[in-house]
Amino acid sequence: MLQDTHNRIINYVRLSVTDRCNLRCTYCMPEKMQFEQHAKILSDEEILRLMKILAFDGISKVRITGGEPFMRPGLITLLEKIKNIDGITDISITTNGVLTKKFIPALCQLGIRNINLSLDTLREQRFAQITRRDKFAAVMDSFNTMLSHDMQVKVNMVVMENVNTDEIIDFAGLTEHQNVAIRYIEEMPFNGQEKGFSGVSWDYLRILSTIREQYPLEKLTDAPHSTSLNYKIPGFNGTIGVIPAYTRSFCGTCNRLRISATGSLKTCLYGNSMLNIRDLMRNPDFTDMHIRSGIHAAVKEKFIDGKESEKHYLTGIMESMSLIGG
Repeated sequence: MLQDTHNRIINYVRLSVTDRCNLRCTYCMPEKMQFEQHAKILSDEEILRLMKILAFDGISKVRITGGEPFMRPGLITLLEKIKNIDGITDISITTNGVLTKKFIPALCQLGIRNINLSLDTLREQRFAQITRRDKFAAVMDSFNTMLSHDMQVKVNMVVMENVNTDEIIDFAGLTEHQNVAIRYIEEMPFNGQEKGFSGVSWDYLRILSTIREQYPLEKLTDAPHSTSLNYKIPGFNGTIGVIPAYTRSFCGTCNRLRISATGSLKTCLYGNSMLNIRDLMRNPDFTDMHIRSGIHAAVKEKFIDGKESEKHYLTGIMESMSLIGG
């Protein structure tokens, strides 16, 4: 069992399977992104070895992220093998939807039905401005296909001042007839650029206030360890959530680890890499027990919250979210 010094049980890992992405969202990465060499990316064998180690220590939930995970060749086969690891009971995926449609039947066949779709606008021209790519039609096609297959879809909208705040109500309206969860996320500083990030003017309280100007909100019971505050518009089919990703009011119950595509382990999104698991696995003198010991030691260094982690961050330049694992 993985447990930090604050008596929190760690049972959830966000695993990035690639740093590649077919979009260039302005809040995530620069246009000319420097991707890692393929030899530095965790192989399928290394990922499976790692997941077996983590499952042995109580990790039961895994979210597959990127970059864009469907840019990794053979992802479906890898997912099937992860699903067959004893102890792994919950697999979900975060995707931008560009390539996702053709994989949806295979995901459903594997029993993977929880999908987070990154979508920051419902307007085609604005989509091209935010992502620097003309892929809106493909993303919406994937979205509609997910819904037609009765997948549990959460739409993640990063709320950005002077960019898409005028669409907050439009996104809420999607929940009227469709069983979809709209999740509004505070903007974060992980864009891989030197430009300073001075905080957010659209925090979760302002987002909620804006929605309430149009719709009444009924508070729902949040699941244990939830990063979102969840609501429902009475009479609507779907739900609404707000994620205080910059405010970080949910950190006290954190139960997760992050592992990048290159094997870096983070105990907090806002913190430093604690160790590189890839390097441990590629050392022929290191057994699974050595790797387990390293992971346990890293978890023991987990700070109480994201603000405390940020105080100890070693560089003023935050990594791109595509490198960390979205």
